[in-house]
Parts: sequence; structure tokens; C-alpha cells
Amino acid sequence: MADYKAPLRDMRFVLNEVFEVSKLWAALPGLADAVDEDTALAVLEEAGKVTSKTIAPLSRAADEEGCHWDNGNVRTPAGFIDAYRTYAEGGWVGVGGDPVYGGMGMPKVISAQVEEMVNSSSLAFGLYPMLTAGACLSINAHASEALKEKYLPNMYAGVWAGSMCLTEPHAGTDLGIIRTRAEPQADGSYKVSGTKIFITGGEHDLTENIIHLVLAKLPDAPAGPKGISLFLVPKFLVNADGSLGERNPATCGSIEHKMGIQASATCVMNFDDAVGYIVGEPNKGLAAMFTMMNYERLGVGIQGLASAERSYQNAIEYARDRLQSRSPTGPQAKDKVADPIIVHPDVRRMLLTMKALNEGGRAFSTYVAMQLDTAKYSEDATTRKRGEDLVALLTPVAKAFLTDLGLETAVHGQQIFGGHGYIREWGQEQLVRDVRITQIYEGTNGIQALDLMGRKIVGSGGAFYKLFADEIRHFTASAGSELAEFVKPLNAALDDLDSLTAWVLDRAKGNPNEIGAASVEYLHAFGYVAYAYMWALMARTAQAKQGEEDFYASKLGTARFYFARLLPRLQSLCASVKAGSESLYLLDAEQF
Repeated sequence: MADYKAPLRDMRFVLNEVFEVSKLWAALPGLADAVDEDTALAVLEEAGKVTSKTIAPLSRAADEEGCHWDNGNVRTPAGFIDAYRTYAEGGWVGVGGDPVYGGMGMPKVISAQVEEMVNSSSLAFGLYPMLTAGACLSINAHASEALKEKYLPNMYAGVWAGSMCLTEPHAGTDLGIIRTRAEPQADGSYKVSGTKIFITGGEHDLTENIIHLVLAKLPDAPAGPKGISLFLVPKFLVNADGSLGERNPATCGSIEHKMGIQASATCVMNFDDAVGYIVGEPNKGLAAMFTMMNYERLGVGIQGLASAERSYQNAIEYARDRLQSRSPTGPQAKDKVADPIIVHPDVRRMLLTMKALNEGGRAFSTYVAMQLDTAKYSEDATTRKRGEDLVALLTPVAKAFLTDLGLETAVHGQQIFGGHGYIREWGQEQLVRDVRITQIYEGTNGIQALDLMGRKIVGSGGAFYKLFADEIRHFTASAGSELAEFVKPLNAALDDLDSLTAWVLDRAKGNPNEIGAASVEYLHAFGYVAYAYMWALMARTAQAKQGEEDFYASKLGTARFYFARLLPRLQSLCASVKAGSESLYLLDAEQF
């Protein structure tokens, strides 16, 4: 496997040249004094060093070793404890955390790049700080001041970790039917009892304490999702002076044996009258959880991108070195027995597909992160509302589209290696196994598509969609004639998506099956148009700087490839959606 190199040049391009994020920061009071272009660059460079030099070298061996469970205790692979300590001491667990409690206070648009780097280095490793950061988000937004002061500093510092305990054996997406109970106690605490499954980082040896956020129901809770509360349940109780007290009966019953992310402990967690503290209001636990979810779902999308980036870096190194056959136009490396496989059209097709989807994904995830920052920090109500609506619309796309394409790209990288891509020591098959989970957890991609189609498109009557479409129209209307090769197909693609959106909105009125039937293909159609917008923005910047360095010529060439070879996928997706739901119900259950 090639050594991982953080894609800092492309990150700088997206942040500083395409989106000019420092202008956004200067306009947001909560960020104006916290971060500027130079600070952001220094943060990213340091993150690039720690991820490439400390974490990435552990990935292959950690996959082979996996985690070890012994009587409720979990041991992570060799090197993880030291690497986590180094990562935590650099402040990276709290990179986006509230400075009041010791966080670094970076905007999401910066922490998103850090997430990409750590997950490219090792997806399994990156899950531990990611879950901690997610738990911190919910605690900071909804918990009492006393809980925040007691728990956040050590969590941001990486001394304590966090987990999110949502899923139960009988209840995955349908959280309204969870059975975990919380009984109020005289001292204001609660006794939490129940079993949770698929709990990432529920138990491990990286930190001295783990702070679980647990969804549970109070005795008098109403039925369904409106009766769910959120509780903070520490592994070790915390004394008034901040020292650790007795062990809480929140224990790991087993760890899962799974397809990938072997170095991440996926736990069955048993809570047996464990002491917990309510976070936020009673029966409002889902709201507290979803504070975290928008950030986490973007984070999972970035995991897909991260795996794809690692696959591309491996594949491009291999394609330049591997000698196999001669170019269709005649020998290129005449001093060698064969040409490097990068001369072959099909290998170039795969490499360019990977490059175009990765760089488009990096731009799109950065764009969504900017909307999260706007929604969080803007003091203008209209601007903030627009950011919130775009986040609502684009979050399911970011989670599902980036991870679906992450698998595609990881497989392309594996294919370029040929037989070696199937052999463990080369590392490509690990990326395929690891990235597969990103399509499943934090809400399966089918659920994301339903969310986009049902809640965000149909549920808003197309209003959220119009926000994004209008922004693209404004861009194309103001673009100069020199961008015609990108603007014309982008406008045509948006026309197709407009028509598709209107079609689904109309059909959904008469048949509720149409939403679910259309959802996955619609999300992909939306994603390809969104990436086309990103590539048009990047092409504008690159075109203005032609001749300055090779980077811009490469960027422009990749943009042309995207519009020529990838955007046309939109046509088949539109046709699939407009085929409707009828063919899905031609068979009875017994006929399958």
C-alpha cells in the first residue's frame, strides 16, 4: 500500500480559491476572531502530519489483528493507545469543540478536512474520536451547565471518550419502539436499563472513561418517537472533584465479528440499572440526538470520500509503476519490456472516475460544511434559516452519495491492481471492506434517500430544492462565455432535475409508494447535478489560472472528464425514476 499523503493542495484549492472561506469566517461573529486563512492552513498541515506519520502506518496491521474482547473488556490493536494519545494531545479530538470547555473552536469546514485525513489514514481508528466529537455536540447543545462543565473538558482533551447508544436488537431505524428504560431517582439521577447493539467504541482501552449517550424511555413516556429521552451514562461515575469513582453497570457483553473496520470495537452494551443523567428535556431525546446527526452524517459521507482518496493514491502509484502490455498507439516506454498500465484507456477511465468523484466529493462536503457553519454562527435570521434549510436538504445527499461513490471508487482502485487487489497485503481489499459500512450505519443509504425524497423534497413542497436550484441558476446566469462548455450541460442537467422533482411531487399526491420507489435513484440524480455544480465552480477558478501551475490544467481536464463521462449517468437515473412504482408491486411476497 502506498504511503498516505494528505491532499493539502486540493484542500487549499477548495477552501481558499473556490469558496474563499476566509470571507465567510470574517462575516460570522463567532468565527471572525477564531480562525483565518493562515490559522486554518497551519491546522491542516499539522493534521496531515499526525495522520500520515502516526496513524496511517498502523492501518494494515490493525486490520489483521482486530479488537480483542475478554470478560467485558476490549483491547484495541497494537499501537492504537500510543497513536490515540498523540492524536488527543494535539487537540484533534476537540478540533471543532467549544473553546469555553477546552475545544479548539474550529469551524466545521476545517474539522471536515481533518476528518477526511484521519479516516483516510485509518477508518477504524477515526471512529473513536468521531463518536466522541458527536457525543460532545449533543452534550454542549442540550445538557445542563453542570454536566457540560463536568464532562466536556476531558472529552475534548481525549482523556475520556464518548459513544452514542441508539440501536436495539429489534429497533434500528424505528427508534420509536426502543425498550431501554430510565427510572427517575430521588437525587435527580436515573437508573438506565436495556441492551444496545452496534455501539461503535462502546468499550475500549484508549481512554480512562467512556461517556455513553443512551436513548431510553421514561416510565410515563408517550408512545413512539415523541417518548424518547437522552441520558448521559458514564462508564465510571465521576466524583464531585472530577476524579473517577465506582464502575457503572454499563458493560460490553460482546463485540461483533464483521466484514471490515476490524480495529473498531462494535459492541453489544448492557445497561443494568446504570446511573445516568438526563440531557435536555424529558421526551425530547431525538431532538438532542439529531443535533449530532447532521454533523455525523456529513462525517460518514466524508469517511466514504476518505476511503476513496486512499484507494486513488494507492491505484495511481501502482498504475504508474506496473508494466503490462503496450499502449494501443504503440510502445511508450521503449526501454522497458512493457508500458505502465496508466497508458491503457480503461485504466485511465477508472483513475479519472476516481479523481473526478473524489475531488467533486471534497468540494461538495466542504460546501455542506460551510452551510453548517452559516446555520450555527450567522446572526442574520434570514441567512441562518437559509443555511439550516440547505443543511436539511443536502445532509442525506452528502451521507449517501459520498459513501455510494466511495464504494465505487474503492472497487475501481482494487480493479486497477488486478489480482493483487484481492490480496490482503496490498491493502486495497481492506478499503473495499471498510468503506462498505459507511453505506449502512448512521441511517442506511436507503433511509437517507427516503429522508431526502419524503421529508426534504415532498415534505417542503419543493421549497428546499428551490433554494439550491436557484443558487445554481444564479451561478450559470452570471458566468462568462468562457465557461460555456460547463454552464450549458449544467443548465441542461438542472432542467432534467427540475422536471424530475416536479414529476415526483405530482405523482406522490396520488400514490404514496412513489416516494420510496423514486428515492434512491432521485438522490443519485441530485448528487450528480450537485457535483456538476461543484465542478463548474472549480473549472471557473482553474480556467482563470491556466499557465500558473500544472495543478490547474489537471483540474480543468478532470472537470471536462466529469461532464463528458460521468454527468450523463443522470439520464438513466431519470428514466428509472419515471418508470414509477408499478413494476415493484407486480409480484406477491410468495413469488420472490
